Amino acid sequence: MRAKADIGVFGGSGFYQFLDGVEEIKVETPYGPPSDRIALAEIKGKKVAFLPRHGKEHDLPPHVINYRANVYAMYKLGVKRIIGPCAAGSLQTGVKPGDFVVCDQFVNLTRERRDTFYDGPVTTHISAADPYCPELRKLVIAEGKKLGIAMHPQGTVVIIQGPRFSTRSESRWFQKMGWEVINMTQYPENILARELEICYVNISLITDYDVGLEGQEDIAPVSHEEVIRVFEANNERLRSLLYAVIEAIPGERECGCKSALANARI
Repeated sequence: MRAKADIGVFGGSGFYQFLDGVEEIKVETPYGPPSDRIALAEIKGKKVAFLPRHGKEHDLPPHVINYRANVYAMYKLGVKRIIGPCAAGSLQTGVKPGDFVVCDQFVNLTRERRDTFYDGPVTTHISAADPYCPELRKLVIAEGKKLGIAMHPQGTVVIIQGPRFSTRSESRWFQKMGWEVINMTQYPENILARELEICYVNISLITDYDVGLEGQEDIAPVSHEEVIRVFEANNERLRSLLYAVIEAIPGERECGCKSALANARI
């Protein structure tokens, strides 16, 4: 397939409309169909592809999303950089609803998700020491500050299996570990992009305090409706940030993501 996009965006809960004047296309992959048709558009002379990871009707819960198909579809379109905004909960009282966190680390607590493209015969051990693209992270942080958005320049996201939310005890455990963000979809989307040498950056939009946090015991347990309400209330800020980041992305990549496979194979 001839390259149709330079930059990919995965939409999260409550963020299904991002581009205007789009062409929607169906992309087939060796791993099955992606979550939905992919919308193509141009922003500031750059070709952008958008895919709602849960599907437009939000009919794909986190544990059944075909992450390999989604990431491979972007790769097939020629995408070299992926921006992955998502709704997320806070595990620390200093990270407030409405804040944006640009994660630099993750802890994976999911299970039985197809999380690699390399099942053999070539053994491939991708490095996950620094799983998010440093070049894109710097851009997102800088553009967010210009827009006056409350940005946390780093943070660890713990990814739970879903579709249920945490128990109070689980939430207290995550908080005591010092992790900042909780989410259900960041893994394996992030590491699959690395396996295809695609730059990937996460923007976690904090929608709530996770249940059970010390100092927040009186808050109501998180609900899907509340997550969507806060996310939709902040969609315009996120949209402005994405447009600014896309415009600022340089033509050439200087990060190590483009050679992630160089020392990964035996």
